[in-house]
Amino acid sequence: MKIVTGVRFKKPGKIYYFDPGDLNIEKGISVIVDTAMGEEFGEVIIPKKEVKNEDITEPLKKVIRIATEKDKKMRENYKSKEPEAFKTCLEKIKKHELPMKLIDAEFKYDGSKLIFYFTADGRIDFRELVKDLAAIFRTRIELRQIGVRDEVKRCGGNGICGRELCCCSFLSNFETVSIKMAKEQNISLNPSKISGNCGRLMCCLKYEQDVYEEKLKGLPKIGAIVKTRRRNRRSCIFRNFKRSRKSKISRW
Repeated sequence: MKIVTGVRFKKPGKIYYFDPGDLNIEKGISVIVDTAMGEEFGEVIIPKKEVKNEDITEPLKKVIRIATEKDKKMRENYKSKEPEAFKTCLEKIKKHELPMKLIDAEFKYDGSKLIFYFTADGRIDFRELVKDLAAIFRTRIELRQIGVRDEVKRCGGNGICGRELCCCSFLSNFETVSIKMAKEQNISLNPSKISGNCGRLMCCLKYEQDVYEEKLKGLPKIGAIVKTRRRNRRSCIFRNFKRSRKSKISRW
């Protein structure tokens, strides 16, 4: 067992484990942590707790320190510069006539790096664009290509249910969703009804899939012969029969 603390860099976003060391870390405070990309500013979501060694990805990075007021002001300062950086990058993309769609601009908390997120159909040669941006902002520039699901997650929006998109409110990871799930849940296969704002299958198809798989194991297959309470043998024709989650066959 190891003592760790859970830190999140964005809301919503994945929670990563870090070694808190001797620091007095409580939920909700801001911290500076060591990552593979350098120092990052994050929020403590899970205070100190013990977890199994197999649940930890080695090597476990450390929490460097609790964020100071200077760190917080620095972060807010660079955060306020992101809209202007986004606008500047758009102008440069048009100048170089690059077939890419700019999604977001993000400074590291200390301004040591400026990341631009974009989508494109294929690989883009943006070397000249990076040179122009580096000359303007005088910091390290990174252009990161993302998928359509990540695009919607960063942009935000509401789903067909009327609520805020799951990926924008609480989902930290995108799990695999297949058309098989919609079939097993007896949902209309109309693309407009089972696709999200990103154009991919809705993430919520995954939520109840485990329950459906478990319950369907106890239901007879189409064409099977069953015996009802009246001891009459009838063929099971489920095409027009809505399967109950309680797996009852009392309607027969």
